[in-house]
Amino acid sequence: MKIAIINGSARKGNTLTAINAFIKGASAQNEIEVIEPHKLHINPCKGCGACQCTKGCVDQDDTNATVDKIVSADMIVFASPVYWWGMTGQLKLVIDKCYCRGVQLNGKKVGVLLVGGAPIDNEQYDMIYKQFDCMADYLSWDMLFQKAYSANGREELSKNPEALTELEELGRL
Repeated sequence: MKIAIINGSARKGNTLTAINAFIKGASAQNEIEVIEPHKLHINPCKGCGACQCTKGCVDQDDTNATVDKIVSADMIVFASPVYWWGMTGQLKLVIDKCYCRGVQLNGKKVGVLLVGGAPIDNEQYDMIYKQFDCMADYLSWDMLFQKAYSANGREELSKNPEALTELEELGRL
């Protein structure tokens, strides 16, 4: 299976730790590509409609190459730290630009990994899950998992063996 992981973090911290643990479990049987929006030049969606949902974005930036990778994947993993009770702007920017080929995302297998400073029972995670639930309903996604981890310090998740084991197991799905 081809897996595209969209890393919504610009830092080398807990979200990257979660991604790497997932990859450790998934890499034996899958082709994996990590997309790092913070290293790309992607303009915000203008809602111009010129793409007509199939032709691609008219912006002369990294949008079409990035969306090509997402469309060609069998599974998409969205990974993000929690910023102000939501996913990062970097991740949302890529999601918004997927509009240009949204119909080609129908039926994808999807997973969501979140890392925030609040305890796992905090509503911030549910707010993000609801956004992904709406996208999943609209695009008939097979939502395989939505997992959140609480970690404050930059390396806190790497010191949580239970979380790392769980992330590796998610990668083996």
